[in-house]
This record gives sequence, C-alpha cells and structure tokens, in this order.
Amino acid sequence: FNNMTKVPGRRRPHRLTLLGSLAVGPDVSRAAAFAPSPPLTNHRRRRHPTSRLASPGSRSRSGGGSLSSAPPVAGNEAAADATGAIITNPPPPPPPHPSSSSLSRAATWHKQRRRQMLAQYGDQILPLERDASSQSVGVPLLVVANAALFGLAIWAGSLRPPAVVALAAFPGSMLSLWQLQILHDALHGSLLDKRKTKFGGAGGGRLSRKAMQDATLFWGSMPSVFGYYLYLKYGHMTHHKSVGDPEKASLAKLFDSADVEFEDGDVLFVAHRMKLKGDIGPTFRIPPLRRGGRARKLTMSISKMGFDAWKTTRPVRNVLAFAASFAYERSMLVCNDVVVAISGRNFFFPNKPDRFHRECATYCRCAVAVRALLVLLAGWKSLLFLYLSELLWSIPPHPASAMFVTNHGSAIDADTGRCVPSSSTYAGRLYSLFTLGTNYHVEHHDFPTVPFHKLHRLRQIAPEFYRQGSDDNLLRIMKGAFSDPQYYACMDAARI
Repeated sequence: FNNMTKVPGRRRPHRLTLLGSLAVGPDVSRAAAFAPSPPLTNHRRRRHPTSRLASPGSRSRSGGGSLSSAPPVAGNEAAADATGAIITNPPPPPPPHPSSSSLSRAATWHKQRRRQMLAQYGDQILPLERDASSQSVGVPLLVVANAALFGLAIWAGSLRPPAVVALAAFPGSMLSLWQLQILHDALHGSLLDKRKTKFGGAGGGRLSRKAMQDATLFWGSMPSVFGYYLYLKYGHMTHHKSVGDPEKASLAKLFDSADVEFEDGDVLFVAHRMKLKGDIGPTFRIPPLRRGGRARKLTMSISKMGFDAWKTTRPVRNVLAFAASFAYERSMLVCNDVVVAISGRNFFFPNKPDRFHRECATYCRCAVAVRALLVLLAGWKSLLFLYLSELLWSIPPHPASAMFVTNHGSAIDADTGRCVPSSSTYAGRLYSLFTLGTNYHVEHHDFPTVPFHKLHRLRQIAPEFYRQGSDDNLLRIMKGAFSDPQYYACMDAARI
C-alpha cells in the first residue's frame, strides 16, 4: 500500500505492496472528525481525554458554512447513503438519502459533513466511492488471514495454555481483526469490483453481486468461535442510521424487537463500557413450575451487571469489570451457537421472524461443524486460540482496544459546546496497518462505501475536516475511556 499516487482522482498507485496502503501520507493524531475549522494555531482547544476536537461549527478554508448550514450539493450529492448503499460502474443515479426523520442525530451529523465535503471536493471523493474497491488487496488478505487462523489453531493444539494465549495476542488477534474489517468492506459493497454486477463462472459470471457478497460474508467469517457474521448481517448497516438514537439504541429494544435486523447492532458491544438510555434486555419467559401456576418473566443483562461494577476514576477496576463481562458473554455466545444449531432458534431474540432464526441456524450449523473439525484435528486448545484471538483485541492493554472503546463517545468541543459523536484513533503507520484501517472510524461514517485502504485519502483531500498529526498515546486514551465512561454517541447531549 505504500507510495499511493498523490494526484487525486482515479489514477492507480505506481507501486502497490501487500502491507502498506493504510497510512499513506502524513499520519494523523487521534481526532474526532469535525466540520471545517480555521488553522489550528488560531484556536486554543481543551483536550478531551480520548480525543482532540476541532470546531464543528467553524468555517472552512474555502469559506463553507458550519455543519448546521451546510451548502447544498448540485448533481453529485451522494454515491452512497448513510448506510453505505452499493454502487456499480457505470453508476446508476445516486440512491436517495434516508429521510432526516429516519436518521439519528449522530448519523445526521455525518450526513451534513459529507454534504459539505462533497460540495468542495466531490470531484476527488466521488471516484473513491463510485469506482474504488479493495478486491485486489482485501480478497487475498482475507484468504491469507483465514488460512493462517486455521493453521495457527491447529498448531495451538500442541502448545501449553500460556503459549496459546501469547499466540492469540499476536498474531491471532490481528488476523481476527483483519477478518472483521475485510468482511465489513464486503458488507458495504467495497470489497468486490464495483464495475461488475456478476461474479464467478464463465461468460461473465453466474452469481449476482448480492449473492457473491452474501457468500463472502458467510464463508469468510470462518474459522471463528463466536464470530462476526450475525452482527454484520443484521446489525451493522442499521448502526449507521441509528447510532446514538436513544429510542432505538437500547438493550430492551434490541432483544425484544420483531424486526429481522437489529436496530443498532453496536449496542451489543457498547453496553459493556458506555452509558445507554432505555430499559435493559433480554427478557425470558419462565413457564409455570406447577400446573395452574403463572408464567414469569426474567430480565437480565450480563453487560449491565458488569458495567454497574464500574467506579469513576478507577480505570484498572473498570477494565477488569469490562474484561470479565465481555469475556463471559462471548463464552455464552459460543454455547448458544450449539443450542441454535440443534434447536433451529435463537432464544435470545424470541420475537424475530422465522427468516432470522433460519439464517442463525444455518450459520451456526456450519460454524459448529468447522469448530468440531478443529477439535478432532487439534483438541480443545484450537478453540481456545480462536476465542482469545477474537476477544483480546477488544480489551486493554491491547493496542486495538484504544480505537474500539472510543469510536463513539460524547466528547464536547471546547469552542462550540457541541457534542462530537464519533472519533478516530491515529498512532502511526504501523497502527493503521495493525488495525487494517478500522481506526479511521469517522472517515468511514462520513463515506461508508470508500474501501478500507482508501480511507486515509479523505484526510488528504479534505484536511480541514480532520486534524493532522500522529501523537496519540494509546494507553492514555484507554485510561481516559475507562476512568470516566461517556454516553454512547452523544445520546444524552443537548446539541451535536
């Protein structure tokens, strides 16, 4: 990925290597992305413990207005909506944006930023959305990552448990995170060549783009022990529309909903480490213990129990509570996969339609079969390796945890008093490579269909929207996040 062309547009890189395109150009500091701001030297900013904020309401270098009064875009408004709609080339007319009422305030914040950037830099950004894909990099890397995970899992069977933990910490956790990021690109339509509508076979291919993406998402998520498939399939695209919505982003809503998709799948993760509004879930119906008795309801939440153990300004205690609740819940997911594979239903979501339960059952049966094969080949420690590989990158002091636990906080901009609902983490080129671009979180929400290895280009094209530098301290970021937990994505803020 090194030495990408510095001239914007559609030119191809003049040298492409497997390991480098994530952090081309000047590395950048930890930042929420913001509306255009004057030069940083003209402002004194209060540093937030987990992000540095530029003014969301200040004017751009080319005279653009604030986020609340973003200029309209003529003709080239959007190549993808807030959920990352798939575009092919030659492109059809841009899909309409969801109505403002269907978007959360945080999603609207990103939509306004997007409109401003397209107004100023549409000729450079639209080709990244419309034409760029990560196929030449992402597909081979997904094959390598999954093959390596399978091979390392077999090797782990011959190791002692401490060695298995070390192997999972690195390179296992990195490979698992790469698997997630590449599948995430597939979900947004950025992995496969956007110029094609058919794939596989002869004569132009027999699989539609949607079928190929679904197959990549399904089979590419193995090997794993609790995996990313169901979250990506049913919870991530809605996250882009509902992030921080107090009505939709609640545990009770998530577990009790009768919709096939989760209202915001990220709630399943943030409930362990951030404040949420609304009731908890899931709620289970307990049948009567005796004839003629009354059925009862039991509401419980592993994540809420863990989060209730947190104490302000006690980061070590809070990290331990988070690690315990998160690890325990992940282990329950492993067991639940077996139950779903046998019963054909996911009892945590009793009100969801049969289509959801059929998909859960199909996936769990295939995933459990792969896990059973690993146990036959290498014993139980092969599954321990995969479990830890998927778990450890989320928990401090793992470096990737810094971006995972702070990507949707409630930092307050010192100049405007507005809440900034998203942030990115920048700690050098190796960090961008290690996380495979998942640290560019604001950039991704601004332009969901830009592939992972091109997200850094947005900061080069529109530098006034993103702060520059490379001075993040990952341990300090994690300490701040676990010392004083915030509301999820400005959920409780008066103004965004």
